[in-house]
Amino acid sequence: MSETPLSPTTPAPERAAEVARLAERLDIADPGSILRFGAEAQTRAQAAADAMLEGARNEATGQAGAALSDMLGALRGFDVTKLGEKPGFFARIFTKAGAQAARTLQKYEGVKGQIETIGDRLDNHRTRLLEDVERLERLYSATLDWFHALADHIAAGETVLARTDTVTIPAAEAEAAAAATDGLAPQKLRDLRTARDELDRRVHDLRLTRQVAMQALPSIRLIQENDKALSARIQSVLANTVPLWRTQLAQALAIQRMRQAGDAVRQATDLTNELLVANAETLRAGNVEARTQIERGVFDLDRVKQANAALVGTLEDSLRLAEQGRNQRIAAQAELAKAEGEIRRALLAARAPQQTAPRA
Repeated sequence: MSETPLSPTTPAPERAAEVARLAERLDIADPGSILRFGAEAQTRAQAAADAMLEGARNEATGQAGAALSDMLGALRGFDVTKLGEKPGFFARIFTKAGAQAARTLQKYEGVKGQIETIGDRLDNHRTRLLEDVERLERLYSATLDWFHALADHIAAGETVLARTDTVTIPAAEAEAAAAATDGLAPQKLRDLRTARDELDRRVHDLRLTRQVAMQALPSIRLIQENDKALSARIQSVLANTVPLWRTQLAQALAIQRMRQAGDAVRQATDLTNELLVANAETLRAGNVEARTQIERGVFDLDRVKQANAALVGTLEDSLRLAEQGRNQRIAAQAELAKAEGEIRRALLAARAPQQTAPRA
């Protein structure tokens, strides 16, 4: 009974020479040749599995994630936005001016030290992650070569199986039928069929190993992509999040100082208003006393005219100065609008390159 002939897989043109060489080395009559066939290529599976396990158990990834969480927690724990909030009634009573900002700066120095330490750890982890990415790239290339080597052995084995099914076994069957008196001819045919089945099982094992290699390729890429993503996240935190946090602190402190200056101006304005009222009351009292004394005597018409002229001049000066002040305010408003427009254009011009720059 003859075996069903197999159709060998057609190798790629660039792999045809290697497949032919492997098929030439395979001797169907030598059991040792069949057992050794593809064994060297299969041993690479253990090395690839160990490398994959090492990549999955990479402590640098876990430590980098923990350090990144620590930094984000430290940044969130120091909320600089509370610096801009107005203190409560009791806080205003028991807290001196500037004490809140001083405490904030003191706390900032402590958090800054923690962030710098964590930043150094993150930078070291990022370096290790980039090294792992390069190592995984080499592992991917080696696994791809392993996959091609297994495919070459499978194609060579299928070629020998097809030749055995179509040429070798039919020739042995014809020889066994012709040599009816030779008792060894059937045994040779049976041994040939047994060797053919062993080679078929060997090729099947190589197909299973090739499937493992095929599964390893996307797994390597997945680990590599995770390492690259975590490295990019670390770079983003070090380059963007931390500087932005420091900028926010500087703005909050500036707003706090501006609020304190505003309080000082308000107090000065209140004092000015109080002095104005007091001066008006003093003027009124003095005016009553003076008028009482003036009314007791004869009026000096020249003095009255002179005082009237001075009063008219004062009123005219007040109107003129008020007009000048109004014109100056209008001009200042226009200049402020112009300055604000220049600042907006500068900010827009500074923002444009950042939007087109590639991400780290």
